[in-house]
Amino acid sequence: MTFDSALAFLQQQHIAIPIVAITVLIILLMKRPFTALYVALMPLVNWAFAGIPTIPIPESFGGGEWHPFTIVTGLVLVVRDFAQREIKHWIFGAMLVGLTLSTLTAWPVIVVASGIAFLISETTDWAVYTFSKRPLSQRILISSAISAPIDQMAFISLASLVVPGIFAWGSIATGIVSKLLGAYIVSQIVARQERRGRQNEMNPA
Repeated sequence: MTFDSALAFLQQQHIAIPIVAITVLIILLMKRPFTALYVALMPLVNWAFAGIPTIPIPESFGGGEWHPFTIVTGLVLVVRDFAQREIKHWIFGAMLVGLTLSTLTAWPVIVVASGIAFLISETTDWAVYTFSKRPLSQRILISSAISAPIDQMAFISLASLVVPGIFAWGSIATGIVSKLLGAYIVSQIVARQERRGRQNEMNPA
């Protein structure tokens, strides 16, 4: 059996879905819920980029296409921050597991482009998260503001080497904005929880 035929066999839905589900379940049983969510989101996002229709962007706005799932991609960067709180520097191992599972749900070429983009942005995100002492809500915004543009530029640039016409400034710009929007929404939820926690400390029952 060749590599291509073996991969095609594993990519069948009735095989791929149980493999992803069992892997995520094992991580959940290890009491690492955010890590499990982080690992699960990667094959989901890679599948979505191939399986969900995109929306054309007018040439006057840079051309290309906008994918609605880029907002969820921004949430992946945020979930990564929470996952790092659970498993520290093992976050890179979780990323490799997620990308390996992604080969079951997307074209290998897209997974490679996504993997390299993730590695670049995740390293940046990891550094900001690790060395910044600011509140979590601020770290989410700072790390996403740095990593989202890097991630989007790297992914579109690498994918354009094998998918003709995918590179467009409109796709890059809307992708970055969508990712930052997802990160902003989560940061505001976290900030609200932080304020509530401070109020509880100042006014104990």
